[in-house]
Amino acid sequence: MTRYADIPKPIRSGIVVVDPERGTPQRIIVLQFNPDTLERSLQPQAAGGEGDGGGGGSGSGDRNEALRLKGPAQESWKFTAEIDATDQLDVAAPDGIHPQLAVLEMLVQPTTAQLRAASRLSQKGTIEISPIETPLTLFTWGSKRVMPVRLTELSVNESAFDVHLNPIRASLSIGMKVLTVSDLPAGHRGAELYLAHLAQKEQLARAARGGSFAALGLGGRGI
Repeated sequence: MTRYADIPKPIRSGIVVVDPERGTPQRIIVLQFNPDTLERSLQPQAAGGEGDGGGGGSGSGDRNEALRLKGPAQESWKFTAEIDATDQLDVAAPDGIHPQLAVLEMLVQPTTAQLRAASRLSQKGTIEISPIETPLTLFTWGSKRVMPVRLTELSVNESAFDVHLNPIRASLSIGMKVLTVSDLPAGHRGAELYLAHLAQKEQLARAARGGSFAALGLGGRGI
């Protein structure tokens, strides 16, 4: 007889906010429910880029670049996350799911302290103020997918509220860009984490079973 305690709990996906200097986690955001689907897009970074060649002519230089890559592919992720406290209103009180939403929204917002500091520099006549740097954000989907990301989209659809108009159910459309060594400075902790993510892909690719020429209808001729 199988006991409920013997059934392994599913691993949750989530987001880890990391101090890029020390590498210590500042916050761990565990998604309440794993998304049902993931949409991933990879755009190869070909040397020269598409459409190069000066009006349609293909010189020898273009032909020499046809199989060359200038860097890692640009990879983006999209998914929908659900937050639901309708069956645990005692837990959600007194703020509903405001705290959970605020945690995610702060991933794309500077803090008040950072804004005040930038304002003080402006009042002192600082000519050039550096853009505000956010913490390093990692997206995790099991042990084989841990990658540095930047949120590019966060749309919130609140669909239920308590008597105080606090949201208690919402779906979030989340878009992310995977940060590569082309996006981060050399030696940055995020760049090292991306290389580890890419090495994981290489290892999985080596484990894939190879095909045969016969399966492609090429017999034993080869290419």
